[in-house]
Amino acid sequence: MDISTIITLGQLKESGYKSLSIKEEVRNNLISKIKSKENPFTGILGYEDTVIPDTERAILSRHNILFLGLRGQAKTRMARQMVDLLDEYMPIVSGSEVNDNPLNPLSKYAKDKIAELGDNTPIHWVHRSERYGEKLATPDVSVADLIGDIDPIKAANLRLNFADELVIHFGIIPRSNRCIFVINELPDLQARIQVSLFNILQEGDIQIRGFKLRMPLDILFVFTANPEDYTNRGSIVTPLKDRIQSQILTHYPKNIETSLAITEQEADILPAQSDLVEVSDLVKRLIEQIAFEARNNEYVDKKSGVSARLTIAAYENAVSAAERRAIINNEKKTHVWVNDLAGIIPAITGKIELVYEGEQEGPYQVAVNLLEKSIRTQFVQYFPNPEHSKKRKPSGKKSVEEKELENPYKQITRWFDAGHHLDLLTDMKDADKIAALYKVDGLYGFVKKHFHAANDLENALLMEFVLHGLAAYSLISKKSIEGRVSFTDLMGSMINLNDLDFGDDELTDDDFK
Repeated sequence: MDISTIITLGQLKESGYKSLSIKEEVRNNLISKIKSKENPFTGILGYEDTVIPDTERAILSRHNILFLGLRGQAKTRMARQMVDLLDEYMPIVSGSEVNDNPLNPLSKYAKDKIAELGDNTPIHWVHRSERYGEKLATPDVSVADLIGDIDPIKAANLRLNFADELVIHFGIIPRSNRCIFVINELPDLQARIQVSLFNILQEGDIQIRGFKLRMPLDILFVFTANPEDYTNRGSIVTPLKDRIQSQILTHYPKNIETSLAITEQEADILPAQSDLVEVSDLVKRLIEQIAFEARNNEYVDKKSGVSARLTIAAYENAVSAAERRAIINNEKKTHVWVNDLAGIIPAITGKIELVYEGEQEGPYQVAVNLLEKSIRTQFVQYFPNPEHSKKRKPSGKKSVEEKELENPYKQITRWFDAGHHLDLLTDMKDADKIAALYKVDGLYGFVKKHFHAANDLENALLMEFVLHGLAAYSLISKKSIEGRVSFTDLMGSMINLNDLDFGDDELTDDDFK
């Protein structure tokens, strides 16, 4: 149908156009996509077997929808993508504030215009991108904002009595007639405001200031909310929740691979950064693991959740940390080292909410601990678990080869036990860092044994990773001080600490990490 030729009500009737309710329209378009094997929610990863099928069932049932889940779980993105299930264009009575259907008008304005002009009534075509309304629920939202109110200025200008329907100023919901309307963070709406939605959801009509006005609105409502016990700000009143037909639970990525794909898709990395900085799979996994560690950490409030935005921001910071170092050293190419991950701490501290014990620990220290736990968890995916060698008991005299077979890290730790130490600066040139890493006896041979196909840069990164991993497992000591990471032997570090006056404070295992 060529809509450019249809500009009046009469032409619309002649074209054979048939109007559907928005829920039927979305349902029909979804059926077409399912039949043609098209994904109706592109770019939504990790929901293929859970949230997306639930949403499709709700749309086929012509339901209003509530997405319930923690922060950063793509609730709003799911709602916004439903716009793609609308017809490309929709006709309305030209000038209508509430998107009046020319074949079935609701407002007095549209009815009067059609009564006056008949088939010559002008119509306007609205693109589906304009058929989406969204409101963030805040405590100051009023019934007038959502539903509408009498406009005394309009009444004065038009010289109309307050009993005239034309003096009504329609709120955002009536203006979203025949559209998808989303209310984000529904529990933040005051209870009395939530009550004003009862009629709209159940009977589909509105009431404004006692007007005997019935407007059967045609809206697909989508609500988003965190679980009700997330904060004390409010909750969804039970009768309102009862009127929302489908409640769909969202969730975080269930595995590292999905989380990696989301970060890769969402991270905003400039082409100039991509040309300068390479990011290994190892570093990417360390960053993603931080979010998984945070979601299970005793210091982090599980009710608030840990958004996928944490890893996206952390990834961007890691690339920028490497880029800054390369600029300082005038290097044409570099990659993200494990040391560079110190630069992602600001991306962590602002995106986790702490319980009381976490607040006492401090956001910075909690973020550092999460990074260390990430290294510890990922280390055993690449190398033998250091805990196994720690648990073995000596049994008689053994050769050096036999001891190293039982403890593959023995040669590396022995180098530190002999009094050597290694300092890696944050802004160190790549060549200088690689040269420093090769000074550690047994480090290169150990990495090459497990990753014989790795190139020189990969070897160097893995060598650095081994040192951070051994420190995380308390086989050597690591200290980060003002742009420098120092690796030393564990016992020497403990002796140095014992030389200091700590007063009555007791040392814990964390003091030696």
